[in-house]
Amino acid sequence: MKHSTIAKTLTIAAVTALGLVITPTAKADDKGCSNASLKGTFAQMGTGTITAPPSMAGPLANVGVLTFDGNGGIIGSLVNSINGATVPATETGTYKVNADCTGSYTVQLSLGFPANAFFVVTDGGNEIQIIITDPGAVITCVAKRLYPGRAI
Repeated sequence: MKHSTIAKTLTIAAVTALGLVITPTAKADDKGCSNASLKGTFAQMGTGTITAPPSMAGPLANVGVLTFDGNGGIIGSLVNSINGATVPATETGTYKVNADCTGSYTVQLSLGFPANAFFVVTDGGNEIQIIITDPGAVITCVAKRLYPGRAI
């Protein structure tokens, strides 16, 4: 009986020690996100549909660049195809990245109206998956860092 109790105690101690070693390593790999996670220039492509206002209703596609300053500022330029009409635009605004790598941004478009989005930072900060959250828009976008591994 004494041998069995010692073996159980040693097994529990070994498993506990292993858990203490592995847990900090796992947490160190998942450092979370912040505004600094989005510093640099990203190529962006979006598709979807505008449902309102009726004058703009129809399919939408766009490509462009978004530049994040790492401190919550965003600027961009893009070309839209809105219901078949080519419409260039610029944008400027602010963004906020949460520790869980989700975030949001609000930009003012040169077309005369704001746009709001929810996003998720993926691939170690090299990609952003975006959905526009404004009523009347069903648009998703993917933005990929132009120069992975370095901020611009």
